[in-house]
Amino acid sequence: MGAGLLKTVRGMLVGAATLLGLAATAQAQTLASLPTEDNARVLGDAKPIAAWTTFCQTYAAECALDRGEPARISLTPATWATIVSVNRRVNKAVEPMTDQDHLHVADRWDLAEDGIGDCEDFQLLKRHLLAQAGLPRRAMRMTVVIDEKGEGHAVLTLITDRGDLVLDNKTNAILPWHKTGYVFIKRESQDAVAWVSLGGVTSPVTTANR
Repeated sequence: MGAGLLKTVRGMLVGAATLLGLAATAQAQTLASLPTEDNARVLGDAKPIAAWTTFCQTYAAECALDRGEPARISLTPATWATIVSVNRRVNKAVEPMTDQDHLHVADRWDLAEDGIGDCEDFQLLKRHLLAQAGLPRRAMRMTVVIDEKGEGHAVLTLITDRGDLVLDNKTNAILPWHKTGYVFIKRESQDAVAWVSLGGVTSPVTTANR
């Protein structure tokens, strides 16, 4: 992980009091406002995104799976405040840019070490920071969807006791999966370093948008 961006984002996360204060502002989402929702249904195995496979070869610890970890996040006020804060701060800290414009490649997954990234880089950095804050990586799964433009897009699904919630770089709002307007294609498995299908018909080759 590049020291520059990670140091910047860590510096923003300066303590539980600040995190809780963020969730208390007038426009902040509250834990109480979240409906109790069902989790997305897993329908079988799916082929991984090629760039994810390369990412896992470079960042093995980011893809490692511990089946001893909880499969769901228990949402408490403190945990919710941490999630809200990380989501907003990473969305603000990273400059959105496609891999083609940034790196002259169709699709590459990384942790936005230079402060620039596209959709999956935002979500991978969020997961990295949330895992450091103590949330179970097994309950935070990279997910491929078709977005409102009909393009491949990556979000981070948090599998919680209040249903599957989605972190997205296009919005600071944290939404139940079926209220995003996206078609959910597949996500990382909770049981292996692999992917599972969520029932979407068309699977994108890349997730190369901002």
